[in-house]
Amino acid sequence: MNRPHRPTPDPAVDRFGTPPTLPATDTEVSDVPDIVSSPTHPHRSDRAAAAGAPGGRPSAPAARIRPAGRDALLAAAALASAVAVLLLGLRAGDALVAAIPGLPDPGPVTAWGLPAVRLLVDGLATVTVGLAVTAAFLLPGDGPSVSPYGWLLLRRAGLAAAAWAVTALVLIVLTVSDVLGVSAGRLGAASVVSFATAISQGQALLLQAGLALAVAVLARVGVSRGLAVAVALVAVVAVVPPAFTGHAAGAGNHQIAVSSLVLHVVAAALWVGALVALLMVRRSRHLADAVSRYSRLALGCFVAVAVSGTVNAAVRLGDAEELWRSRYGWLVLGKLAALVVLGAVGAAHRARTLPALRSGRRGGFARLAAGEVVVFAAALGLAVALSRSPTPVAVDPLDADPVTELLGFPLPAAPTPGRLLGQPLPDLFVLSAVAVGAAGYLAGVGRLRRGGHRWPVARTASWLGGLAVLAAVTNLGVARYAYVLFSAHMAQHMVLSMLVPILLVGGAPVTLALRALRRPADPDVRGAREWLLLALHSRPARLLTHPLVALGSYAGSLFALYFSDLFGALMRTHVGHLAMLVHFVVAGYLLFWVLIGVDPGRPRVPYPILMLIHLAAMMAHGFFGLVLMQSTTLIAPDWYLAVHPAWASALLADQQLGAGIAWAFGEIPAAAVMVVLVRRWVRADQREQARLDRAADRAEATGEADDLARYNAFLAAASHADRDGLADRRCRPTPGGQPGRPPTRPIAESHHLDTPLPAARRPANAAVMQNDERVRRDERFDKVAEETSETVTHAATVLEEELAAGMASARRLEEKLSADRRVDPDAFDELVTRVRTDGHALIDTVVAQLKMADDQRGEVVRRYTSDAHDALDTVLNLARLVPDVANGLADRLTSPDPRDPTPPTR
Repeated sequence: MNRPHRPTPDPAVDRFGTPPTLPATDTEVSDVPDIVSSPTHPHRSDRAAAAGAPGGRPSAPAARIRPAGRDALLAAAALASAVAVLLLGLRAGDALVAAIPGLPDPGPVTAWGLPAVRLLVDGLATVTVGLAVTAAFLLPGDGPSVSPYGWLLLRRAGLAAAAWAVTALVLIVLTVSDVLGVSAGRLGAASVVSFATAISQGQALLLQAGLALAVAVLARVGVSRGLAVAVALVAVVAVVPPAFTGHAAGAGNHQIAVSSLVLHVVAAALWVGALVALLMVRRSRHLADAVSRYSRLALGCFVAVAVSGTVNAAVRLGDAEELWRSRYGWLVLGKLAALVVLGAVGAAHRARTLPALRSGRRGGFARLAAGEVVVFAAALGLAVALSRSPTPVAVDPLDADPVTELLGFPLPAAPTPGRLLGQPLPDLFVLSAVAVGAAGYLAGVGRLRRGGHRWPVARTASWLGGLAVLAAVTNLGVARYAYVLFSAHMAQHMVLSMLVPILLVGGAPVTLALRALRRPADPDVRGAREWLLLALHSRPARLLTHPLVALGSYAGSLFALYFSDLFGALMRTHVGHLAMLVHFVVAGYLLFWVLIGVDPGRPRVPYPILMLIHLAAMMAHGFFGLVLMQSTTLIAPDWYLAVHPAWASALLADQQLGAGIAWAFGEIPAAAVMVVLVRRWVRADQREQARLDRAADRAEATGEADDLARYNAFLAAASHADRDGLADRRCRPTPGGQPGRPPTRPIAESHHLDTPLPAARRPANAAVMQNDERVRRDERFDKVAEETSETVTHAATVLEEELAAGMASARRLEEKLSADRRVDPDAFDELVTRVRTDGHALIDTVVAQLKMADDQRGEVVRRYTSDAHDALDTVLNLARLVPDVANGLADRLTSPDPRDPTPPTR
């Protein structure tokens, strides 16, 4: 019987990207990718020869379908299902309508090609994410490299990502054609470039294409497991940008609409893509374990898709009755039915196919998973049809409130305690993070208790309290006022950067995670605990947890954010505002984790240095509040002038109130942290003194001198020897015959702490010397063990998610800054007036066309009302294509100072 062969990392793998060594025995064929025979893959012929087939080809029945043929059939079935449902959804959702006479028409190529290309983009994105995530997290590795099947999935992920990038660029062209009402063949390059660089929808697609291209490159440069994780993270981030545009971004309550859509898209991509990847590796001997891990991932994705989809549909429908009264609601019901079917299939996987896989029967899983992929494809077609269909919630663009469009909610009334604690403004990002954090923490505590271990109640209360405060300050009524009042925003900032991090750090989440998480049975599999430890010892973690870096990110961001144009730019978009809130929490967490954290991984800094760092943070905080209080320059004047409520005080007075909050709020948390530091300093000294006392007691019990006694005896002997030598030298005459001062002894000849005792004082018994050495060795071991016990028994802070979020936030911020161009207010108002005039003319044209349809007038009005609104929005978006014209007008017109608190005359 042949022994199973475990491929070892080949030096050529990391350098040239070639596959790991493939086994060449018949018993190992089930764990080797079916790579097409070519000169670059000689192992293919070896496997065939080992199978005993003549001519190097395995013998098989003629009627049997090869795995590649089955994959092609499955791909064709999924594509046919998606296209068929897409066409039905477009017809049912009134997305395919005839051109209105007098209005621009992009032509049939754009009308039919745009949804088809959108379907390809979403499908390729889903497959790319699934392949990369499966190779990085679900399959076992081969030492520092991925397994052979992981290599195969990475290569296919690179091909899918390249196709994804190309189709995203094609989608930009078709979107410009649809927006301008010009056929794709008549578009100019300048129009496409302007749309891709100046319009948010075009920027999102261009960013997605760039990230997909990065995935395609990264997937080809090596096969290390760390690189596979990077590919997976970039692929997940690349799915997100288009979700911030479209129906969700234009919804009245775009905070929850955008958040729910992003969660929906990411969860669906992980759910579907990983299943496709598992079907590609269904012949692996590790399939059962991979499917078991995928089952837990799929359950979480199912819950996320169901919750986020329900919330998003509620925002777009407006009323539950629209589910059966509107065509958009019919499509939502179709997606709901698909979700129910997929949930039933997932339950069947858990009940039947998983036990069958563990017993070696794979046919049931392959058949059920293939049917599930076909249903997923149909749901994807419905999703594309929904994105092209008008929603029942219609808003008249002529009567729209500009403040509501800017904020996403109506301007709040004067604040009262009831309004600050009521009138919630839910954000699904924060609510999801809070729910996952609380559920995971309580699950870890429950696992420890079931194992007979205790977890401090104070830590649980601290963690849950921090999450509760985080949810309250970002989702209750105070979140509404944080958009329109600088003082409310500063109060929110102080709570997020000081109170919330202190409570979260006190919960010791990393310690709990490392104690509760279990190691995988397969040592080649990296579970959550292994990834957590890798993140702890990574270079980015060591950099971010350096005391000076943590202090700089906490204190320096105050001045960089509020004393520049960055704050106003972030406030204008939901993603920018969310990135700012995340930075507040993360920067505060890093600082207080370094100062008072109990989790492993934090640098061991002496307590005097920690006190200095804390004092520096307090001084920077107070200096910032004092400078802001004395400043007469408005912060983000363009934003606060646009959203300033009539009942509020003057902008400068509200800004000074916010400065007072920043100056005074941090006193109590800072004092609490100082008390904690002092207590720990005292306890550390007490532990050190107790250790010395234990060593002295042990030495006294054995009748031997301890380290301190031996050191004192050595100093006494050295001092006595120096005095004796000095007396002898003073009595000795100098060359001139007179007693003189002895020459100074060189430093190299002076007694050192390591100099052995004089021979008369050395122990005469060799056994006593050995025992003395053993005692000293035991004491050193006790000290080292005490210093490293926390690091050995606990784990480090989870930074992977924060880093990914920070990378995504930086890209979104760069995207926003590249598009946000400051223009003169008067010139901008003139431009908007012209655009609104064109919008009125466009609406009049539509109404005139509707009057011609005397038969079925009501049906035509209902069908084209939303199209008229979209047309006006299109014209307003086109105004952003001419930023140079606006800047030119600003140069020629006399305009007031943009930082003048007096609002311009409109």
